[in-house]
Amino acid sequence: MAPVPKMMKAVQIEKTGGIEVLQYKDFPLPVPKSNEVLVKNEFIGVNYIDTYFRTGLYQNPKPMILGREGSGIIAALGSEVPSSLGFSNGDAVVYMGTSAYAEYTACPAEKVLKITDGVSASDACAAILQGLTALTLVEEAHKVQAGDWVLVLAATGGVGGWLCQILRAKGAKTIGTVGSEGKVDTAKEQGADVVVVDRPDQGDVLQTVKDCTGGQGVAAVFDGVGKDTFERSLDCVARKGTVASFGNASGAVEPFLISKLSAKNAKVARPTLFNYIYTRDEFEHYSTSLFEMMADRKFSVRIHETYPLKDVARAHTDIESRKTMGKLLLKP
Repeated sequence: MAPVPKMMKAVQIEKTGGIEVLQYKDFPLPVPKSNEVLVKNEFIGVNYIDTYFRTGLYQNPKPMILGREGSGIIAALGSEVPSSLGFSNGDAVVYMGTSAYAEYTACPAEKVLKITDGVSASDACAAILQGLTALTLVEEAHKVQAGDWVLVLAATGGVGGWLCQILRAKGAKTIGTVGSEGKVDTAKEQGADVVVVDRPDQGDVLQTVKDCTGGQGVAAVFDGVGKDTFERSLDCVARKGTVASFGNASGAVEPFLISKLSAKNAKVARPTLFNYIYTRDEFEHYSTSLFEMMADRKFSVRIHETYPLKDVARAHTDIESRKTMGKLLLKP
């Protein structure tokens, strides 16, 4: 492997705002701490949460390099990386961490995995955060059972597409919402049994839920949209069901009276992936399950587009448009 350089390109923000605050510039190469791995990035994932940090919806110290996941080759190991992890320079790996919008990223060794044979670097990067989010939602936020009716909002989005595929594998019945007629076939291909175009002049999501469930409602709603759909999600859920609100694509959910839940003994969860994969054992368990599903069940890893790292502003514009289908990747 070639020697690592002293400088690299990365994308930093110094203040919150629109895409104009994304700065593509030169930075010193990060030096891995004793428990970190330095990865030369081959692919970098773009997630909606990146826009939350950019706009200030989620607060973080500035300046910061955005990005939560990537895949590539190990370029260096910290002095105290456990040998039990089995890492060597040159290994192909995928990771979850911070500061991924860069040519090189130093990340905690505990959140790095060797890429499974038969899984490409691009697919591993596209799957690791959104696929694990979907898998932990259906296993932990609400334990979905075969035969359950489930509502997935934004069914062709990054997490939504994974949810549809995993729910189909579990034998659940899925109602998926999409933003346009052009996304209906894709949602069905990924596993949605019933698809509703979620626009005032088109489908009625609540009525569709009632029709499919005999008026009972769905066992779970997986809602990554947030403010605009939360009240309807409560209406759609069945008695003793769960609304898992895991995203804010339309803005943060406003405060509500907890007594509203008593009408159905409903539950509301606001899960984040990292609390489900906090330990190394949890991370390995769910990652192994996900990659096995990808290989054994031939899951479709839908990549919307791979953008040059310098074109990150266009990637943010596209993901915020809510017109994309599948994963957005960056390539240094």
